[in-house]
Amino acid sequence: QVQLVESGGGLVQPGGSLRLSCAASGIIFSIYTMGWYRQAPGKQRELVAAITLHGTTNHADSVKGRFTISRDNAKNTVYLQMNSLKPEDTAVYYCNAHWRMDYWGKGTLVTVSS
Repeated sequence: QVQLVESGGGLVQPGGSLRLSCAASGIIFSIYTMGWYRQAPGKQRELVAAITLHGTTNHADSVKGRFTISRDNAKNTVYLQMNSLKPEDTAVYYCNAHWRMDYWGKGTLVTVSS
């Protein structure tokens, strides 16, 4: 059974930082492209960042220079370091695992507000 479990969300003030984690089980983690997506209220889900099995990363323009995706294959975990958070970063953040098919976590809420 595949499980992706996100953690690390919460309430943070503008300019603050959070680190999201996604622990995977039930898959051969090292061969999957791992990604973080987000969905704000009333908006479509969008890609935030992704990292391939080779460690190649891709970040959305809206988060470049502020967010960093990384992975630890020994721990079957992917991370999203989020710095300089803005109110517009408020969303539910979802972990995704992609290789021939997609698996999704249940999401973790990030709220950026003063």
